Amino acid sequence: MTTRVLTGITPSGTPHLGNYVGAIRPAIAASQASDIESFFFLADLHSLIKAQEPERTQRSTLEIAASWLAC
Repeated sequence: MTTRVLTGITPSGTPHLGNYVGAIRPAIAASQASDIESFFFLADLHSLIKAQEPERTQRSTLEIAASWLAC
């Protein structure tokens, strides 16, 4: 039986070590298990509620996507 895991992050700032330790590293480790099917997403429209600065949200979205891909 496969377990499905959905992990999302709101891009509301520059990624930092806490993002890596608390979310990215555990999610990547779980995705490597044969019985887990992982899905990742960026909740960029949701971040507009918090930040209300579209330019900052766009920059943060790209930075966080690059961090996930690099890991």
